[in-house]
Order: sequence, then C-alpha cells, then structure tokens
Amino acid sequence: MNNLMTINGQQAAISFDPEINLFRGEFVGLANGGADFYAADVDGLRREGEISLHVYLDMCREDGVNPFRAFSGKFNVRVPPALHAACTAAAVSSGKSLNQWITETLEAAAA
Repeated sequence: MNNLMTINGQQAAISFDPEINLFRGEFVGLANGGADFYAADVDGLRREGEISLHVYLDMCREDGVNPFRAFSGKFNVRVPPALHAACTAAAVSSGKSLNQWITETLEAAAA
C-alpha cells in the first residue's frame, strides 16, 4: 500500500488516526511541519491538503522564507558490519561501486 498522495505537485504522507477517526496528511519536503491536514475521506483529505498547502506557501511568501527543505543528496546510514560486507559484495559482483549500487537499490525501492 502506498501511503503517499500528490497534491499540487507536492507529496504528502497519509496515515489514519484511530483516536480521532480521521485521515492525516503531512507534506514531505517542506521547510517546517506547519502544513498537516485532516479529513474523514480521500476527497476531503485532498481538499484540505490543497488548502493547507496554499496557506503555507502564502505565509512563506509573505515572510520571504523558502518553503521547501533543501536536500544535500548526502546522508549517513549505519548498518551492521555483515550487511555492509554483503552490500559491498553485491556491488562488486554487479560491476558497480557501493555508492552506485546503493543509489540504484534505493531508487528501485522508492519508486
């Protein structure tokens, strides 16, 4: 199950909150977490998401703030030594660097 919804070109992670019996959306990649939204159904969630995103972007524009989080393309991942060795072996056996192999594996998993 894919728990992502695209609203006006921006991805939002969707979950269900059983305590309030509503779906919750939270935009991914915004500079701060001020644009979450709630609704009882998918259509309502999309509408509320559009409103929330619009308000957030307007506020950022008024404040002269970049609304989107900058990603450097670098992150550290700590894995068990045996997994590190296995990934290195898989990369070498497929004629790739560890970085290239991990990038392709992550791209496939994220698609």
